[in-house]
Amino acid sequence: MSALRPAVVIFLFLAVITGGIYPLVTTALGQWLFHTQANGSLIFDHTDIRGSRLTGQSFTDPGYFQGRPSATADTPDNPMASGGSNLAGSNPALDKLFTDRIAALRAANPDASSRVPVELVTASASGLDPHLTPAAALWQVPRIAKARHLSPQWLMQQVQAATHKPLLGFLGQPVVNIVELNMALDAHKDN
Repeated sequence: MSALRPAVVIFLFLAVITGGIYPLVTTALGQWLFHTQANGSLIFDHTDIRGSRLTGQSFTDPGYFQGRPSATADTPDNPMASGGSNLAGSNPALDKLFTDRIAALRAANPDASSRVPVELVTASASGLDPHLTPAAALWQVPRIAKARHLSPQWLMQQVQAATHKPLLGFLGQPVVNIVELNMALDAHKDN
């Protein structure tokens, strides 16, 4: 029994540290130092929650910028079913999926360039990416200008204003959060 006592004491000590004190300290520090991020990076419209800066949403109306396709299971951009399609590059089903997406994008954007940006065709690894490159957002401008009766130049300015530059100017690429950009379009409509 004397050999078992140190093991039990160490187990209880580590259980209190790793199961109680450590989670409480990291939660408190997260709330104190990174309050917005620790609470889901939520996007508010006055007091209403409109989404998260970290999760894409499905926009199908022609007057909205559309994000990357979602590979989530039953419904697009379902955060409970995050994941990619897992189709191999040699799989004919993936070729058909890309062909169908390109045809649908060209049909919905007849005034845009025939060269469809790749991120409008391919889903991200999580299937929930809320960002596009500025080029992919700008590719959609003719459709949105027509649907909302707005100037293409004004829409291009909105895309540029919503573009987030990479950290230090070289760690990543510029991206546009589609949820925030669409909220800016709705705010303009309300004025």
